[in-house]
Amino acid sequence: MTKVVIIGGGPGGYEAALVAAQLGGDVTLIERDGLGGAAVLSDCVPSKTLIATAEVMVRIEAARQLGLHIGAREVTDVVRVDLAEVNDRVLALAKAQSDDIAQRLRLEGVRLVNGSGRLESAHRVIAATEEGEVAFDADIILLATGTTPRELPDAPCDGERILNWKQVYNLTELPERLIVVGSGVTGAEFASAYDGLGCDVVLVSSRRQVLPGEDQDAAAVLQRAFSERGMHIMSECRAVAARREGDGVVVTLEDGQEVTGSHVLMAVGAIPNSAGLGLEEVGVGLTPSGHISVDKVSRTSIRNIYAAGDVTGVFALASVAAMQGRVAMWHSLGDAVTPLDLRKVSSNVFTTPEVATVGITQQDVDTSDVRVASVLLSLAPNARSKMQGFTDGFVKLFCLPTTGIIIGGVVVAPRASELIHAVSVAVSQRVTVDDFSHAFTVYPSMSGSLAEAARRLHNRHGSLLTN
Repeated sequence: MTKVVIIGGGPGGYEAALVAAQLGGDVTLIERDGLGGAAVLSDCVPSKTLIATAEVMVRIEAARQLGLHIGAREVTDVVRVDLAEVNDRVLALAKAQSDDIAQRLRLEGVRLVNGSGRLESAHRVIAATEEGEVAFDADIILLATGTTPRELPDAPCDGERILNWKQVYNLTELPERLIVVGSGVTGAEFASAYDGLGCDVVLVSSRRQVLPGEDQDAAAVLQRAFSERGMHIMSECRAVAARREGDGVVVTLEDGQEVTGSHVLMAVGAIPNSAGLGLEEVGVGLTPSGHISVDKVSRTSIRNIYAAGDVTGVFALASVAAMQGRVAMWHSLGDAVTPLDLRKVSSNVFTTPEVATVGITQQDVDTSDVRVASVLLSLAPNARSKMQGFTDGFVKLFCLPTTGIIIGGVVVAPRASELIHAVSVAVSQRVTVDDFSHAFTVYPSMSGSLAEAARRLHNRHGSLLTN
């Protein structure tokens, strides 16, 4: 049997282990913190559970415009947020998910080792466990060690007042005033969640607009929504330090300005967990940022060593990590494999409203010579949108102007993460706007606007159509 050793039990690692076991490998998975990794224990599952709780508060508040009155000026006057109970539930769900993954792996015959792994050679892995070091020979090795929250040198996180995104679940009381440093996906999601829970939120953004890496039309809608809800957004302000002062914190900005609050959440990126793995000694190539270099089948510079997930810096999504892990095993164990194609990856920002994207982006369109037809359709006229009291979002589709093949899309709406799947299928299967629009949609529905956008891109003569 082919011996497969995997270091790291996040989505990239455990999905790879399942595929390797299915294909007949002798699989060992080494994980130090718990199956599921950060994605399950301290990132995706916990944060989205917290966000789902906050969304309930937002929906209660939005009920006013539907003619439903809660009998108080503020929703927090009638609904008390017990953050200790919320976070207990968040962490309990994360542990339950981790336990389910571990049970599935054991049922599939995967050997689970609780410890930290490192390479001794290209064919030998050492696991440091509580009982001591254990060596495993390996024909194939997969590295899926993830990342660690980045900290500013002058803003060390203490887990009490100055927090990173792994420590935020330690809170037992709702912050009086939460300063969120960083307006990327992580910062925007937590700012949106705590604002929804009734917390006074200050969002410190080094850019002109939140979500600098996302569609800028979508980011503009989100920034407007944040501002209308009363969130204080400090644009083009860069934080350089944070310190505790009494029962609060003080965040110092690059221009010398100071911002005070009860807590601060540092959402300033992540550092790959590539140090201490023995990569340099074995010859595994790294990027200047410390990420592990991989090709489209997840292979490193060493033929039998693969890598998956955030440690590769390819695309920091659990779904991408899982696919990288699967692709690595399919390739290394001789099964049919299609190289990873990032143009087909769908992603979602779990803010209120959500921002979902797939395929080509507006930035790609604006910076390339490829002719692309596009249309942006506001959700304001959509009947279902009106019924739900939501009119700020939109759908956007991109297609090739001659063939009409859909190559990308953006949805800004409640549950955009669900709506984007139809566009994702269209991009993956190279569906044309005509075929897409001819499929029936329910009336009234948000998805009806996707079909309407496709109809507006109908063009028999192949000239560029934009709106």
